[in-house]
Amino acid sequence: MNGLIMDYPLTTTTILNYAKSAFPDKKLISYLPDGTRHEYTYGQLYKRCCQLANALKNKLGITKGDMVGTFAWNHYQHVELYYGIPGIGAVCHTINIRLSSQQTEFIINHSEDKVIFVDATLVPLLEKIAPLLETVEKYIIINAASGFTTSLPNIMHYEDLIGEQIETIDWPSLNENDASGMCYTSGTTGMPKGVLYSHRSTYLHAMTILTPNAGNYSNKDTILLIVPQFHVMAWGFPYMCLLTGSDMVMPSLHLQPDAIIKILESEKINKANGVPSIWRGVYEAMKKNPPKTKLALEEYLVGGSALSASLIENFEKDFGIKGVQAWGMTETSPLGTASRLQQKHENLSEKEQIKIRAKQGIEFPGIEMRIVGDDGEVAPRDGKTMGELQVKGAWVIKSYFKTNSRDSFTKDGWFRTGDVSTIDADGYMEITDRTKDLIKSGGEWISSVALESALMSHPKISEAAVIAIPDEKWSERPLATIVLADKNNTVSSEVLKEYLAKDFAKYQIPDHFVTIDQVPKTSVGKFDKKEIRRLYAEGKL
Repeated sequence: MNGLIMDYPLTTTTILNYAKSAFPDKKLISYLPDGTRHEYTYGQLYKRCCQLANALKNKLGITKGDMVGTFAWNHYQHVELYYGIPGIGAVCHTINIRLSSQQTEFIINHSEDKVIFVDATLVPLLEKIAPLLETVEKYIIINAASGFTTSLPNIMHYEDLIGEQIETIDWPSLNENDASGMCYTSGTTGMPKGVLYSHRSTYLHAMTILTPNAGNYSNKDTILLIVPQFHVMAWGFPYMCLLTGSDMVMPSLHLQPDAIIKILESEKINKANGVPSIWRGVYEAMKKNPPKTKLALEEYLVGGSALSASLIENFEKDFGIKGVQAWGMTETSPLGTASRLQQKHENLSEKEQIKIRAKQGIEFPGIEMRIVGDDGEVAPRDGKTMGELQVKGAWVIKSYFKTNSRDSFTKDGWFRTGDVSTIDADGYMEITDRTKDLIKSGGEWISSVALESALMSHPKISEAAVIAIPDEKWSERPLATIVLADKNNTVSSEVLKEYLAKDFAKYQIPDHFVTIDQVPKTSVGKFDKKEIRRLYAEGKL
């Protein structure tokens, strides 16, 4: 027997309609690539999304199921694409602007993008590969200055495209399980793989991350969206902000610490997101040149890689700004956990509380997690037993787009994350490594992530990445690459070994520490250990 409840599809258009009705005066503020500040309301956003949707149908011939690519920074036009494209049943395919030309060419051809919307500042990246793109019929240029020229064929300008279209539309009736967006993995091993999101998964993900145990957002917040819109649909924030009525601030390419601090000050931002490297840079800039007045920023949500306990502690101690650790993957839409303290933790010492907050946290409702050991058995939740983290849930993929996915899933349907993790008795998950990054020395496993976190808590070190290197006696040994917080300082291997000896057994401590200018990063800001291994193999470390 079915319940007697209306069929009310959970779609991105439902989100847009809600914002128009409930929060028409809330603001979307953009700092455009040329430095111009642009501001308009959610009510105006709705009208322009209608214009865009009409133009997609009437001028570009986009129909249900077509792939439409975006190659753009974070700004209001990109948000319009997030709603206008899926609103007519097409798929908004956000293309990572930081991948190699070879990977970008592969992604566009593999997805069969029909049209690509591209920021004028990014056009040179597509010009290199345009002759190799097999399905692209038109390029729509966003934010072009006067006198703009390009070798791209069949171009139109964004404002010309939508300018003559009416500001209303009868949105088509969509099935909530229809595809709405797509993002490819960053391709650190092999070519990127496509993850195809549904309207339903997007809606449920956005509804969940606004809740108190997750992001904790409301119409009282002004949120800075640093996470790129090409990275897992900006963690769902452009959808969540419309559901909560939070004011949304988009920085486009202005991502240097001083630029971010200026935006934080001028817009009175109280919540923000971003990868740890962004916030480490902001913290260091604020330490060197503290703001004259206290920032309104209360907390920042971090994902992509681990937020170190030292950064959590120092940012809060020095500036009263709270770091919140979250975890997710492209394959999980992406957010699956967040680490917030519970009432039972109130009497713990500050150090013990920060240790918990530095974990990846408890799963959101709609997500299930388990740890599976090498023996195939589900591990106990004891905070000690390590194994592969496996997940399933309402916004977790069941297969990759046009790709054989068999090895990525268990026989009973769980997604294999590749993260080596533990879960404690309170349900807090902690990633100890990636399966490919674990170090096995003399038959014993060593966590590179744990070593990195400890090294980055040293006052003279700003970043650290640890890899396995071959060893004749022990098979593998850890090698630590470090970035000094002050390039004029030095720190000896002996000092670092003694520092690590407080928390690690002798066999776990690296034999060698190499100082580098900066840790190589992937396109989404994670430490690129593949590149570090290459540098080591070529004798450049």
